[in-house]
Amino acid sequence: MSVWIAIAVTAVGCYLVKLAGLLVPGDVLERPLVRRLAALVPVALLAALTAEQTFGAAGSLTVDARAAGLAAGALALVLRAPFLIVVAAAVLVTAGVRAIGG
Repeated sequence: MSVWIAIAVTAVGCYLVKLAGLLVPGDVLERPLVRRLAALVPVALLAALTAEQTFGAAGSLTVDARAAGLAAGALALVLRAPFLIVVAAAVLVTAGVRAIGG
């Protein structure tokens, strides 16, 4: 039963956050600082998700083949490679490290 309570609380919380966003005056949203912060929120969330998926395993910090793949993808980005090349480099390095490691 506690799962359904968690689902209900989450649903109500999401609705209240959406309602709070609708109640914010328009002039507040047009401020340059608010606009810059709003533009950075998706980047920060994606970076946090990437870090959690790369270095987290069973509630602990883990460095494995995924970290090597992330480094290869980051290097490809620094070298301004096209997106598909970035993904391919990350996949190939991750697979290679896993194959070498056993």
